[in-house]
Amino acid sequence: MSWQPNQESLKTLAACLKDSLSGFNKTAQKQAEDMLTQAKSSPDINHYLAYIFSSSSPPQGVALSAADWTLVRSAAGIMLKNSVKNSQHQIPEEALSLVKLAVPMGIQDHNAQIRNLAGNIATEVIRRGGVYSWPELLPELLTLIGNESGQVPKEAQEGAMSAMAKICEDNAKALEREQRGERPLNFLLPKFIQATKSPLPKVRAQALTAINVFTPRKSQAMLNSIDDLLQHLFLLSSDSVPDVRRQVCRAFVRLVETRPDKLLPHINGLVDYITSQQKNEDEELATEATEFWLAVGEHENLYQALGPYVQKIVTVLLEGMVYSPEDIAMLGGASDDEDEEDREEDLKPQFAKKKLTRTVNGGEASADVDENGNAFEKLANMEEDLEEGELDDDDGDDNPDEKWTLRKCSAAALDVFANDFGASVFACILPYLQTNLKHADWPYREAAVLALGAVAEGCMDVITPHLPELLPYLISLLEDPEPVVRQITCWTLGRYSAWAANLQDPAQKDQYFLPLMDGVLKKMLDKNKKVQEAGASAMANLEEKAGKQMVPYCGPIISQYVECFSRYKDKNRWILYDCVQTLAENVGPMLAQPEHRNKLMPALLGRWQVVQDQSREIFPLLECLSYVAMAMGDAFAPYAEPIFGRCVNIIHQNLEQVMVANSNVNFEQPDKDFLVTSLDLLSAIIQALESEKAAKLAATSQPALFELMTFCLDDPTDEVQQSAYALLGDCAKYVFDQLKPFLPTILPILMKRLDLDDILDEEIDSGFSVVNNACWSAGEIAVRYENQLAPYVSELLQRCVDIITNPRVPKGVTENAAIALGRFGLFNSEALAPYLPRFAEEFLAAMDEVEPSEEKATALKGFSLTVARNPQAIEKVLLHYFTTIARYQELRLRTPAKSDLHGVFQNVIGIYRQLIPQFGEFVGRLAPNDQESLKAYYAA
Repeated sequence: MSWQPNQESLKTLAACLKDSLSGFNKTAQKQAEDMLTQAKSSPDINHYLAYIFSSSSPPQGVALSAADWTLVRSAAGIMLKNSVKNSQHQIPEEALSLVKLAVPMGIQDHNAQIRNLAGNIATEVIRRGGVYSWPELLPELLTLIGNESGQVPKEAQEGAMSAMAKICEDNAKALEREQRGERPLNFLLPKFIQATKSPLPKVRAQALTAINVFTPRKSQAMLNSIDDLLQHLFLLSSDSVPDVRRQVCRAFVRLVETRPDKLLPHINGLVDYITSQQKNEDEELATEATEFWLAVGEHENLYQALGPYVQKIVTVLLEGMVYSPEDIAMLGGASDDEDEEDREEDLKPQFAKKKLTRTVNGGEASADVDENGNAFEKLANMEEDLEEGELDDDDGDDNPDEKWTLRKCSAAALDVFANDFGASVFACILPYLQTNLKHADWPYREAAVLALGAVAEGCMDVITPHLPELLPYLISLLEDPEPVVRQITCWTLGRYSAWAANLQDPAQKDQYFLPLMDGVLKKMLDKNKKVQEAGASAMANLEEKAGKQMVPYCGPIISQYVECFSRYKDKNRWILYDCVQTLAENVGPMLAQPEHRNKLMPALLGRWQVVQDQSREIFPLLECLSYVAMAMGDAFAPYAEPIFGRCVNIIHQNLEQVMVANSNVNFEQPDKDFLVTSLDLLSAIIQALESEKAAKLAATSQPALFELMTFCLDDPTDEVQQSAYALLGDCAKYVFDQLKPFLPTILPILMKRLDLDDILDEEIDSGFSVVNNACWSAGEIAVRYENQLAPYVSELLQRCVDIITNPRVPKGVTENAAIALGRFGLFNSEALAPYLPRFAEEFLAAMDEVEPSEEKATALKGFSLTVARNPQAIEKVLLHYFTTIARYQELRLRTPAKSDLHGVFQNVIGIYRQLIPQFGEFVGRLAPNDQESLKAYYAA
């Protein structure tokens, strides 16, 4: 290359890179970081970074030790990787060529960290530019991995295989896709399988890592290689290196979904192998092996083959559920720590974020509910996949409560087996419970309580006779001297709260439910913060299970929550918000009672006044207030104006930050949850208040609510759009006059979001939730915008027809689109009438699935008005239409909209009576009950 570094610039950059990693001199570190930020704007910065990264020793004039030079190279590698990630297309071709020269050198470096960074840079280049943007890389890596000459150094083989594994993890879809007449994976996969025979353990492990990326994806290349892969896996199962066996276990886990039929003949040997690995001293290996039971237990066909082995498997699972001595040391023993401030690394907001999707009746469907605290409510979903990166962000906190462990995985697998085998699993654990529930050593006592909680769902029928004895004992364990036992007891009681809540005998309820609730409430004020956390999670669980049965106990519950607000530190306060919102969901208007709202609202408003707009605590607080507002209804009015105004300001602030970040790469994008939770609370307030009060808030907000909402409707983030379209629909429903002037700007954005092409191209389906809310809001607008919707009807019609006729669209979205489509006909039936043959069949099919509602009534009315304009167009589905009319009578029309629909139906029937000469014979083709209904209601 013709480019050569300026020695003085090189020396200065090396010094900055070194100082940027200095943890001892904060001033020098800050100055170095500022200088590096400025250096990013230099057109030669990537040249210098590639030069430094690829230089195995300090260039002339750079006086640094070998150790310091390695740090400098690492910092350069990180900057280079981020540069490629964030702006590869802006990197000059000459600089990119230098990068492509530096990476292979780094992959073969003697230093493991440099090799790791080189792999990270390589995968970013491929991910941003495509596989064929660097066609020589993969063959070069395979040459190093294969070592056919026998001369490739060990480090180069390991670095190449590690880089290849990273490339596979980040570019799986691209490697499977056919390009230029070939699929790279067809060539790569056999090479990976061959590499599992390498004499180097790291190469074998990384080869399996790469293979495991594709094992569950069911590509043709993988399906063609299954038999060969299985042979290698069986050979590697006895490998002496735990990392290799860990990847073997992972491969078996993933093959459960890909080709369970291939595993079935080997099930006996697999049971022996997996249980032996579960007992290994290497906990990561043991945990990976235990994952196999989670996979098999959740496989509808394969789990039945495990029936003869249940006793053996469950016994090993129980052994894995006891805290290890290392875990016990990490837990730190008993402590009263409620007065200690939370550490910054503990403050990962895990509030129960319930994303709201508007349903066909304008209500809300909850999805993706995150559990709080250390509870195991969703035992099978507790693993968090951590992305491998060049820097480990772990602060050294190996608290077993905060990570996926053998204990948790074993409990999750036991939960799955309990659901699969029920009574036989309880028979296996009963002797264990009898021995360990009262064990003198708390780790065994704790594991027994965990086991009892894990089998609650699957074994409830056989456990129920034991609960009158077990429940009082569990409640007594809430006073156990060991906090960890109190903690797990809260969780287990939460798992059995449904049984206690559903007791019909008042005496039994007093005997079991009230002590359970009282015990859990008291643990919310335990001296130990983790017990508080578990108590709060259990209380939220109990509220959900008991539902409206919590109404008589609102007073003492709210009093306890208020006390908790005064004592909790940050982390537990986030979970407390979940308790409040779950209570609000289940007791509803009871919160509006003066004695309840006058206790609860000052506590919430106390936090509202303290929490800053930029604090992450604002997320759960706003969400909690959304549920409280919905529960209280118009009684929320005294608190609404300042809360509404602050939400509008938060949205405004964050939209401004988005604009700054979009125009300046040195500014980070703000967390979109600020927008999401604020939009959701605005929706809740608008729904809760009387229309006049809501209209006043919407009309007088500064900045203007609808201008801000318009930006959110077009936000690139699905979660923001989902909430924004929910707010749009609520505004159309409750404050339409204030929204109306903005519709000419909003409707084109809405129509663009109803285009399925972008969503169907995505690998994930989160966009459907946005389309669902957009359809719902379009229908609400149509009802009130009347014939002023006419200029938009043609495109709206096309979008909704595309949705209801596409089999890939989820059922709920299809129903909402059909509702909207029908409502377009309320005031624009003439425009819809010519298109009836295109959508009538799918519309009627969707209506069959929709529950009785105001939305369904108005949709059918709009459809019928359209039919009246073009009655011959639905000859193909006319019987279906008449069946719909006949069965609609089950609703016993009461509301004005439904009564009005009756008249529209009557008119359409009259039209067909004139058009069909043998109308009686036509009606006679309906089912007898439908014929009787038509005669009774329409004299048909």
